[in-house]
Amino acid sequence: MTSSDRDNLPFIVVGGGIGGLGTALALGLKGFPVHVLEQATEFKEIGAGIQLGPNVFTPFRKLGIRDRVLEDVAIPTGLEMRDALTGELVTRMPLGDDLTRRFGDTYAVIHRADLHQIIVDACREQKSITLETNARVLDYSDEGGEVVVNMEDGRKIRGRAIIGADGMWSKTRARIVGDGKPRVSGHIAYRAVLKREDVPDDLWRPDVVLWAGPRTHLVHYPLRRGELYNLVAVFHSDHYSEGWDQAGDPALLHAHFQGQVPSVLRMLEKIETWRMWVLCDREPVKNWTQGRATLVGDSAHPMLQYLAQGACMALEDAVCLADKVEQSPNDPEKAFLAYQAARYLRTARVQLMARVYGEFYHARGPAAELRDQFLRGRTPEQSIEGIAWLYGGG
Repeated sequence: MTSSDRDNLPFIVVGGGIGGLGTALALGLKGFPVHVLEQATEFKEIGAGIQLGPNVFTPFRKLGIRDRVLEDVAIPTGLEMRDALTGELVTRMPLGDDLTRRFGDTYAVIHRADLHQIIVDACREQKSITLETNARVLDYSDEGGEVVVNMEDGRKIRGRAIIGADGMWSKTRARIVGDGKPRVSGHIAYRAVLKREDVPDDLWRPDVVLWAGPRTHLVHYPLRRGELYNLVAVFHSDHYSEGWDQAGDPALLHAHFQGQVPSVLRMLEKIETWRMWVLCDREPVKNWTQGRATLVGDSAHPMLQYLAQGACMALEDAVCLADKVEQSPNDPEKAFLAYQAARYLRTARVQLMARVYGEFYHARGPAAELRDQFLRGRTPEQSIEGIAWLYGGG
Protein backbone atom coordinates (compact mmCIF):
# COMPACT_ATOMS: atom_id res chain seq x y z
CA MET A 1 0.00 0.00 0.00
CA THR A 2 1.33 3.41 -0.94
CA SER A 3 1.39 6.30 1.51
CA SER A 4 -1.27 8.01 -0.62
CA ASP A 5 -3.59 5.00 -0.25
CA ARG A 6 -3.01 4.96 3.48
CA ASP A 7 -3.82 8.67 3.76
CA ASN A 8 -7.23 7.95 2.25
CA LEU A 9 -8.06 5.36 4.88
CA PRO A 10 -10.35 6.61 7.65
CA PHE A 11 -9.82 6.83 11.35
CA ILE A 12 -12.21 4.21 12.68
CA VAL A 13 -14.13 5.26 15.80
CA VAL A 14 -15.82 2.45 17.74
CA GLY A 15 -18.86 3.89 19.52
CA GLY A 16 -21.31 6.64 18.66
CA GLY A 17 -21.81 8.33 22.03
CA ILE A 18 -20.77 11.85 22.93
CA GLY A 19 -17.07 10.97 23.13
CA GLY A 20 -16.96 8.97 19.91
CA LEU A 21 -18.92 11.47 17.83
CA GLY A 22 -17.03 14.38 19.37
CA THR A 23 -13.78 12.73 18.30
CA ALA A 24 -15.14 12.09 14.81
CA LEU A 25 -16.22 15.72 14.52
CA ALA A 26 -12.88 17.05 15.78
CA LEU A 27 -10.98 14.95 13.22
CA GLY A 28 -13.47 15.64 10.42
CA LEU A 29 -13.19 19.39 10.90
CA LYS A 30 -9.46 19.06 10.27
CA GLY A 31 -10.10 17.24 7.01
CA PHE A 32 -9.40 13.67 8.11
CA PRO A 33 -11.71 10.87 6.92
CA VAL A 34 -13.55 9.18 9.79
CA HIS A 35 -15.78 6.10 9.95
CA VAL A 36 -17.93 5.77 13.10
CA LEU A 37 -19.21 2.29 13.98
CA GLU A 38 -22.18 2.23 16.36
CA GLN A 39 -23.66 -1.12 17.35
CA ALA A 40 -27.14 0.26 18.13
CA THR A 41 -29.83 0.65 15.49
CA GLU A 42 -29.66 4.44 15.63
CA PHE A 43 -27.53 7.25 16.99
CA LYS A 44 -29.46 7.92 20.16
CA GLU A 45 -28.33 8.80 23.67
CA ILE A 46 -30.05 7.50 26.79
CA GLY A 47 -29.88 9.21 30.14
CA ALA A 48 -31.05 12.55 31.40
CA GLY A 49 -29.34 15.76 32.48
CA ILE A 50 -25.63 16.49 32.46
CA GLN A 51 -23.79 19.48 33.83
CA LEU A 52 -21.43 21.48 31.64
CA GLY A 53 -18.55 23.09 33.51
CA PRO A 54 -16.87 26.13 31.96
CA ASN A 55 -13.97 23.91 30.84
CA VAL A 56 -16.10 22.10 28.21
CA PHE A 57 -16.95 25.31 26.37
CA THR A 58 -13.43 25.42 24.92
CA PRO A 59 -14.07 22.10 23.10
CA PHE A 60 -17.51 23.40 22.10
CA ARG A 61 -15.90 26.40 20.44
CA LYS A 62 -13.31 24.27 18.67
CA LEU A 63 -16.05 21.95 17.43
CA GLY A 64 -18.13 24.88 16.21
CA ILE A 65 -21.17 23.98 18.33
CA ARG A 66 -21.02 26.39 21.29
CA ASP A 67 -23.83 28.67 20.11
CA ARG A 68 -26.02 25.71 19.19
CA VAL A 69 -25.46 24.15 22.63
CA LEU A 70 -26.47 27.38 24.37
CA GLU A 71 -29.83 27.30 22.59
CA ASP A 72 -30.82 24.14 24.51
CA VAL A 73 -29.30 24.64 27.95
CA ALA A 74 -30.56 25.97 31.23
CA ILE A 75 -28.22 28.38 33.01
CA PRO A 76 -28.36 27.85 36.81
CA THR A 77 -27.64 30.75 39.12
CA GLY A 78 -25.66 28.72 41.63
CA LEU A 79 -24.41 25.37 42.88
CA GLU A 80 -25.90 24.68 46.29
CA MET A 81 -25.46 21.96 48.91
CA ARG A 82 -28.01 21.46 51.68
CA ASP A 83 -28.17 19.04 54.60
CA ALA A 84 -30.84 16.46 53.77
CA LEU A 85 -31.59 15.84 57.47
CA THR A 86 -31.98 19.45 58.61
CA GLY A 87 -32.57 21.39 55.39
CA GLU A 88 -29.83 23.85 56.32
CA LEU A 89 -27.64 25.44 53.64
CA VAL A 90 -24.11 24.04 53.77
CA THR A 91 -22.51 26.00 50.95
CA ARG A 92 -23.36 27.86 47.75
CA MET A 93 -21.13 28.79 44.83
CA PRO A 94 -22.59 31.53 42.62
CA LEU A 95 -22.48 30.87 38.89
CA GLY A 96 -22.84 34.40 37.60
CA ASP A 97 -20.45 36.96 36.17
CA ASP A 98 -17.66 36.21 38.68
CA LEU A 99 -17.41 32.60 37.50
CA THR A 100 -17.56 33.62 33.84
CA ARG A 101 -14.84 36.22 34.29
CA ARG A 102 -12.63 33.74 36.13
CA PHE A 103 -12.93 30.86 33.65
CA GLY A 104 -13.93 32.54 30.40
CA ASP A 105 -17.32 30.91 30.00
CA THR A 106 -20.54 29.94 31.71
CA TYR A 107 -21.84 26.93 33.66
CA ALA A 108 -24.84 25.22 32.10
CA VAL A 109 -26.98 22.09 32.27
CA ILE A 110 -28.36 20.20 29.28
CA HIS A 111 -30.27 17.05 28.47
CA ARG A 112 -27.79 14.41 27.38
CA ALA A 113 -29.92 13.56 24.34
CA ASP A 114 -29.92 17.21 23.24
CA LEU A 115 -26.13 17.48 23.38
CA HIS A 116 -25.73 14.16 21.61
CA GLN A 117 -28.09 15.21 18.79
CA ILE A 118 -26.21 18.49 18.30
CA ILE A 119 -22.98 16.54 17.75
CA VAL A 120 -24.71 14.01 15.47
CA ASP A 121 -26.05 16.83 13.32
CA ALA A 122 -22.64 18.50 13.15
CA CYS A 123 -21.04 15.21 12.09
CA ARG A 124 -23.60 14.75 9.33
CA GLU A 125 -22.63 18.12 7.92
CA GLN A 126 -19.06 16.87 7.39
CA LYS A 127 -18.57 14.96 4.13
CA SER A 128 -15.43 13.35 5.54
CA ILE A 129 -17.41 11.56 8.29
CA THR A 130 -19.24 8.29 7.69
CA LEU A 131 -21.78 7.31 10.34
CA GLU A 132 -22.85 3.67 10.46
CA THR A 133 -25.34 1.97 12.80
CA ASN A 134 -26.03 -1.74 13.34
CA ALA A 135 -22.27 -2.12 13.19
CA ARG A 136 -20.98 -4.51 15.84
CA VAL A 137 -17.20 -4.81 16.10
CA LEU A 138 -15.74 -8.21 17.05
CA ASP A 139 -12.05 -7.36 17.17
CA TYR A 140 -9.30 -5.69 15.19
CA SER A 141 -5.76 -6.31 14.07
CA ASP A 142 -2.95 -3.79 13.82
CA GLU A 143 -1.14 -4.49 10.56
CA GLY A 144 1.57 -1.90 11.12
CA GLY A 145 0.61 0.45 8.33
CA GLU A 146 -3.13 0.10 8.90
CA VAL A 147 -5.74 -1.54 11.10
CA VAL A 148 -8.31 -4.11 10.03
CA VAL A 149 -11.57 -4.22 11.96
CA ASN A 150 -13.50 -7.49 11.92
CA MET A 151 -17.27 -7.00 12.00
CA GLU A 152 -19.96 -9.36 13.26
CA ASP A 153 -21.52 -9.45 9.79
CA GLY A 154 -18.28 -10.77 8.31
CA ARG A 155 -16.97 -7.55 6.84
CA LYS A 156 -13.42 -6.36 7.27
CA ILE A 157 -13.05 -2.59 7.46
CA ARG A 158 -9.62 -1.09 6.85
CA GLY A 159 -8.51 2.11 8.51
CA ARG A 160 -5.40 4.09 9.26
CA ALA A 161 -6.06 3.75 13.03
CA ILE A 162 -8.77 2.77 15.53
CA ILE A 163 -10.15 4.86 18.39
CA GLY A 164 -12.11 3.07 21.10
CA ALA A 165 -15.05 5.13 22.36
CA ASP A 166 -17.07 2.12 23.45
CA GLY A 167 -17.61 3.12 27.06
CA MET A 168 -17.15 1.69 30.52
CA TRP A 169 -17.17 -1.95 29.35
CA SER A 170 -14.97 -1.21 26.33
CA LYS A 171 -13.79 -4.19 24.31
CA THR A 172 -11.11 -1.97 22.83
CA ARG A 173 -9.80 -1.22 26.32
CA ALA A 174 -9.79 -4.94 27.12
CA ARG A 175 -7.40 -5.42 24.21
CA ILE A 176 -5.12 -2.48 25.10
CA VAL A 177 -5.22 -2.29 28.91
CA GLY A 178 -6.68 -5.65 29.93
CA ASP A 179 -7.75 -4.64 33.43
CA GLY A 180 -10.90 -6.74 33.68
CA LYS A 181 -14.29 -5.54 34.84
CA PRO A 182 -14.96 -2.01 36.12
CA ARG A 183 -14.64 -1.18 39.81
CA VAL A 184 -18.07 -1.21 41.47
CA SER A 185 -18.42 1.81 43.76
CA GLY A 186 -21.23 0.45 45.93
CA HIS A 187 -23.47 3.35 44.88
CA ILE A 188 -26.74 3.12 42.95
CA ALA A 189 -28.18 6.06 41.02
CA TYR A 190 -31.84 6.53 40.16
CA ARG A 191 -32.67 9.18 37.58
CA ALA A 192 -35.87 10.73 36.30
CA VAL A 193 -37.08 13.79 34.42
CA LEU A 194 -40.23 15.75 35.22
CA LYS A 195 -42.09 18.28 33.13
CA ARG A 196 -42.01 21.80 34.57
CA GLU A 197 -45.75 21.76 35.25
CA ASP A 198 -45.42 18.60 37.35
CA VAL A 199 -43.05 20.26 39.84
CA PRO A 200 -44.74 22.19 42.69
CA ASP A 201 -43.75 25.86 42.57
CA ASP A 202 -42.23 25.77 46.04
CA LEU A 203 -39.90 22.91 44.99
CA TRP A 204 -38.78 24.45 41.69
CA ARG A 205 -35.33 26.00 41.87
CA PRO A 206 -33.20 27.57 39.11
CA ASP A 207 -30.03 26.31 40.83
CA VAL A 208 -28.25 22.98 40.82
CA VAL A 209 -29.23 21.80 44.31
CA LEU A 210 -27.66 18.83 46.08
CA TRP A 211 -29.22 17.42 49.25
CA ALA A 212 -26.43 15.60 51.10
CA GLY A 213 -27.56 12.83 53.43
CA PRO A 214 -25.94 9.90 55.23
CA ARG A 215 -24.89 7.57 52.44
CA THR A 216 -27.35 9.28 50.07
CA HIS A 217 -27.80 12.40 48.01
CA LEU A 218 -30.43 13.94 45.75
CA VAL A 219 -29.57 16.48 43.08
CA HIS A 220 -32.04 18.41 40.93
CA TYR A 221 -31.92 21.19 38.35
CA PRO A 222 -33.84 22.52 35.32
CA LEU A 223 -33.21 21.27 31.79
CA ARG A 224 -34.05 22.32 28.23
CA ARG A 225 -34.44 26.05 28.82
CA GLY A 226 -36.37 25.33 32.02
CA GLU A 227 -39.03 23.14 30.39
CA LEU A 228 -37.94 20.01 32.30
CA TYR A 229 -36.63 19.17 35.78
CA ASN A 230 -33.86 16.61 36.22
CA LEU A 231 -33.55 14.47 39.36
CA VAL A 232 -30.80 12.05 40.34
CA ALA A 233 -30.99 10.16 43.64
CA VAL A 234 -27.98 8.14 44.80
CA PHE A 235 -27.63 5.70 47.69
CA HIS A 236 -25.21 3.00 48.82
CA SER A 237 -26.01 -0.57 47.83
CA ASP A 238 -24.22 -3.83 47.07
CA HIS A 239 -26.40 -4.40 43.99
CA TYR A 240 -24.44 -4.95 40.81
CA SER A 241 -25.59 -5.25 37.23
CA GLU A 242 -23.60 -4.66 34.08
CA GLY A 243 -25.07 -1.76 32.20
CA TRP A 244 -26.88 1.32 33.39
CA ASP A 245 -30.42 1.72 32.10
CA GLN A 246 -32.76 -0.47 34.10
CA ALA A 247 -36.04 0.02 35.91
CA GLY A 248 -35.55 1.18 39.50
CA ASP A 249 -37.63 0.01 42.46
CA PRO A 250 -39.22 3.09 44.10
CA ALA A 251 -39.72 1.24 47.40
CA LEU A 252 -35.98 0.59 47.69
CA LEU A 253 -35.26 4.23 46.96
CA HIS A 254 -37.70 5.56 49.56
CA ALA A 255 -36.34 3.19 52.19
CA HIS A 256 -32.86 4.70 51.83
CA PHE A 257 -34.13 8.30 52.01
CA GLN A 258 -36.42 7.72 54.98
CA GLY A 259 -36.25 10.49 57.60
CA GLN A 260 -35.00 13.23 55.30
CA VAL A 261 -36.59 16.68 55.03
CA PRO A 262 -40.01 17.09 53.36
CA SER A 263 -38.49 18.91 50.37
CA VAL A 264 -36.52 15.77 49.52
CA LEU A 265 -39.31 13.29 50.18
CA ARG A 266 -41.93 15.29 48.28
CA MET A 267 -39.64 15.52 45.27
CA LEU A 268 -39.03 11.77 45.28
CA GLU A 269 -42.77 11.11 45.53
CA LYS A 270 -43.41 13.06 42.32
CA ILE A 271 -41.65 10.37 40.31
CA GLU A 272 -43.65 7.35 39.18
CA THR A 273 -41.00 5.72 37.00
CA TRP A 274 -37.28 5.69 37.76
CA ARG A 275 -34.35 4.39 35.72
CA MET A 276 -31.33 3.13 37.67
CA TRP A 277 -27.69 2.43 37.08
CA VAL A 278 -24.83 1.03 39.12
CA LEU A 279 -22.01 3.55 39.50
CA CYS A 280 -18.62 2.19 38.45
CA ASP A 281 -15.21 3.51 37.51
CA ARG A 282 -11.71 2.14 36.99
CA GLU A 283 -8.28 2.80 38.40
CA PRO A 284 -6.45 5.50 36.45
CA VAL A 285 -3.87 4.20 33.99
CA LYS A 286 -0.95 5.94 32.35
CA ASN A 287 -1.21 4.08 29.05
CA TRP A 288 -4.34 3.56 26.96
CA THR A 289 -2.56 3.47 23.58
CA GLN A 290 -1.13 0.55 21.66
CA GLY A 291 0.28 1.12 18.19
CA ARG A 292 -2.45 2.47 15.95
CA ALA A 293 -5.12 2.11 18.63
CA THR A 294 -6.12 4.48 21.42
CA LEU A 295 -9.07 5.27 23.68
CA VAL A 296 -11.19 8.31 24.51
CA GLY A 297 -13.75 9.16 27.17
CA ASP A 298 -15.07 6.41 29.43
CA SER A 299 -13.06 3.81 27.53
CA ALA A 300 -9.86 5.55 28.64
CA HIS A 301 -10.75 6.97 32.05
CA PRO A 302 -14.24 6.08 33.36
CA MET A 303 -15.14 8.13 36.41
CA LEU A 304 -17.88 8.46 38.97
CA GLN A 305 -20.33 11.26 38.29
CA TYR A 306 -19.65 13.34 41.42
CA LEU A 307 -17.74 16.06 39.55
CA ALA A 308 -20.15 15.94 36.58
CA GLN A 309 -17.22 15.69 34.16
CA GLY A 310 -17.62 12.48 32.15
CA ALA A 311 -18.87 14.12 28.96
CA CYS A 312 -16.65 17.16 29.51
CA MET A 313 -13.51 15.03 29.75
CA ALA A 314 -14.51 13.04 26.66
CA LEU A 315 -14.85 16.22 24.60
CA GLU A 316 -11.57 17.57 25.94
CA ASP A 317 -10.06 14.27 24.77
CA ALA A 318 -11.62 14.68 21.33
CA VAL A 319 -10.14 18.07 20.53
CA CYS A 320 -6.76 17.20 22.06
CA LEU A 321 -6.51 14.00 20.03
CA ALA A 322 -7.42 15.83 16.82
CA ASP A 323 -4.81 18.51 17.50
CA LYS A 324 -2.10 15.88 17.98
CA VAL A 325 -3.14 14.05 14.81
CA GLU A 326 -2.95 17.31 12.90
CA GLN A 327 0.59 17.81 14.19
CA SER A 328 1.64 14.29 13.07
CA PRO A 329 -0.79 13.48 10.24
CA ASN A 330 1.30 10.65 8.83
CA ASP A 331 2.13 9.03 12.15
CA PRO A 332 -0.96 8.02 14.18
CA GLU A 333 1.17 6.16 16.70
CA LYS A 334 3.15 9.29 17.53
CA ALA A 335 -0.02 11.38 17.63
CA PHE A 336 -1.80 8.96 19.95
CA LEU A 337 1.12 8.84 22.38
CA ALA A 338 1.30 12.64 22.41
CA TYR A 339 -2.45 12.87 23.05
CA GLN A 340 -2.23 10.35 25.87
CA ALA A 341 0.70 12.18 27.47
CA ALA A 342 -1.28 15.42 27.41
CA ARG A 343 -4.37 13.90 28.99
CA TYR A 344 -3.62 11.10 31.45
CA LEU A 345 -2.73 13.16 34.53
CA ARG A 346 -5.65 15.54 34.18
CA THR A 347 -8.16 12.75 33.69
CA ALA A 348 -6.63 10.69 36.50
CA ARG A 349 -7.05 13.63 38.86
CA VAL A 350 -10.72 13.91 37.93
CA GLN A 351 -11.21 10.17 38.40
CA LEU A 352 -9.68 10.26 41.88
CA MET A 353 -11.29 13.51 43.00
CA ALA A 354 -14.71 12.27 41.89
CA ARG A 355 -14.33 9.47 44.44
CA VAL A 356 -13.41 12.01 47.13
CA TYR A 357 -16.44 14.16 46.33
CA GLY A 358 -18.65 11.08 46.58
CA GLU A 359 -17.36 10.49 50.10
CA PHE A 360 -17.99 14.15 50.98
CA TYR A 361 -21.55 14.08 49.67
CA HIS A 362 -22.42 10.87 51.53
CA ALA A 363 -20.66 11.58 54.82
CA ARG A 364 -22.49 10.79 58.05
CA GLY A 365 -21.98 11.50 61.75
CA PRO A 366 -18.83 13.41 62.71
CA ALA A 367 -17.54 13.23 59.13
CA ALA A 368 -20.61 15.13 57.93
CA GLU A 369 -20.20 17.72 60.68
CA LEU A 370 -16.57 18.28 59.76
CA ARG A 371 -17.50 18.57 56.08
CA ASP A 372 -20.14 21.18 56.87
CA GLN A 373 -17.78 23.21 59.07
CA PHE A 374 -15.15 23.25 56.35
CA LEU A 375 -17.54 24.22 53.55
CA ARG A 376 -19.44 26.83 55.54
CA GLY A 377 -16.18 28.63 56.26
CA ARG A 378 -15.46 29.30 52.61
CA THR A 379 -16.31 32.52 50.80
CA PRO A 380 -17.77 32.40 47.27
CA GLU A 381 -14.39 33.49 45.95
CA GLN A 382 -12.68 30.64 47.78
CA SER A 383 -15.21 28.19 46.38
CA ILE A 384 -14.49 29.34 42.86
CA GLU A 385 -10.72 29.15 43.35
CA GLY A 386 -11.08 25.70 44.90
CA ILE A 387 -12.36 24.32 41.60
CA ALA A 388 -10.00 26.31 39.36
CA TRP A 389 -7.82 23.22 38.75
CA LEU A 390 -10.80 21.71 36.92
CA TYR A 391 -12.73 24.56 35.33
CA GLY A 392 -9.62 26.45 34.30
CA GLY A 393 -8.03 23.48 32.51
CA GLY A 394 -8.64 21.58 29.32
